Amino acid sequence: MARRPLAAVTGAEIQAPLIQGGHVRYANLDYGASAPALSVVSAYLNEILPFYASVHRGAGYASQISTSVYENARTIVRDFVGGRPDDAVIFTRNTTDSLNLLAGCLPVADGRHTGEVLYLDIEHHANLLPWQSVPHRSVVAAPTLAATLERLRGELAHGGISLLAVTGASNVTGEILPIRALAALAHDYGARIVVDAAQLAPHRRINIAADDVDYLAFSGHKLYAPFGAGVLVGRPDWLDAGTPHLAGGGAVSDARLDSVSWTTGPARHEGGSPNVLGAATLARATQVIAALDEEQWHAHEESLRSFLVEGLRRIDGVSVHRIFADTALEDGGPGPDTIGVVNFSVEGYDAGLVAAYLSAEHGIGLRDGRFCAHPLLRRLGLPSGSLRASFGLGSRLEDAQRLLAGIQTLRQSGPGWDYVVDAGRWVPSNDTRSYPHWAPNTPGTAGAAPCITD
Repeated sequence: MARRPLAAVTGAEIQAPLIQGGHVRYANLDYGASAPALSVVSAYLNEILPFYASVHRGAGYASQISTSVYENARTIVRDFVGGRPDDAVIFTRNTTDSLNLLAGCLPVADGRHTGEVLYLDIEHHANLLPWQSVPHRSVVAAPTLAATLERLRGELAHGGISLLAVTGASNVTGEILPIRALAALAHDYGARIVVDAAQLAPHRRINIAADDVDYLAFSGHKLYAPFGAGVLVGRPDWLDAGTPHLAGGGAVSDARLDSVSWTTGPARHEGGSPNVLGAATLARATQVIAALDEEQWHAHEESLRSFLVEGLRRIDGVSVHRIFADTALEDGGPGPDTIGVVNFSVEGYDAGLVAAYLSAEHGIGLRDGRFCAHPLLRRLGLPSGSLRASFGLGSRLEDAQRLLAGIQTLRQSGPGWDYVVDAGRWVPSNDTRSYPHWAPNTPGTAGAAPCITD
């Protein structure tokens, strides 16, 4: 099923230089961080780019077109997630921005929050850190998903929770959480629910009306769209009453030198000039994904993941990691509740060294580190990090085969090159490989992101 990509993506045939000489097609196994743009989306960008102009209030032809494209993107995105007719669609910088926006809109009475936010310890920092600045409680996930839901139920039963914040699919292991059941659970105790769907939206159909989800956040950069625009979709009452997320032009109905009247609707939180092209390409990507044959889509992804998990488990010294004992088949198959993400570690090797080796000697890109989910990695016994391979529409079986071959070679004979730590990151020593002529090869940037973001 996965010998060929399911959809064409931009950059699928770029050549990566190898440290030992020569080039090889870049095997992108890092879709979970940022997915490449769909070729259809890249073509659409080139089509609308000549008409790019400032949106709203512009009388010019290009401005009118850009405004139409931008506002229509809200309708497309709302339809994509099965939103209710009155759901607000707010464009943001990314998923993190969306969840921070919602954190500023939690109900307040007499200057105090009327409830707490409840979240699990498995969350990405985007769905963890925003809630630490408001009244909150956390729950440590149980060894099984079923027991975890019971822990959440117990905490909700104590009362005082206004919002349950959960991930739709773990960015570390790919395990999917039952958002319909979680929404029902939250509502049983008078709370609302927000779902961080950054990882779920590129892999599964979502219908927030059918699942009774109150708020949903996701990003274009994981959904095959460039520019990284994010979106928050959900019930408008909290959003219309909440603190404007970005004070600036367009967010007000009237402003004076020392006072302001804020508007309502999406404009309340979209101060300044918006990311028109980001919103437009995000919307176009959702249309492409919505048109996929669901059976082929899931079969493509699950066959890749199953092949890789089974192959990794046959290699001595390699461990495949998961959160819940009841969300993956024991024989390595993905089951119906895991997206195309595989988390693993190689005994005797730092994850960063393995990633550097795979890149330099095999032309493979995957993610290493703590995946902006530090509490979860510590609980999994991986405080220094692990490795994550993630797939998407442009992935093919050859990518997984090359990864398995690279790990097998590492276990049998070790790296074929010397590696050193530079600014906190493993890199090949005496690396003479060059970047394209237009890309700056800046020394010391290897360790620029200590969080090892995704």
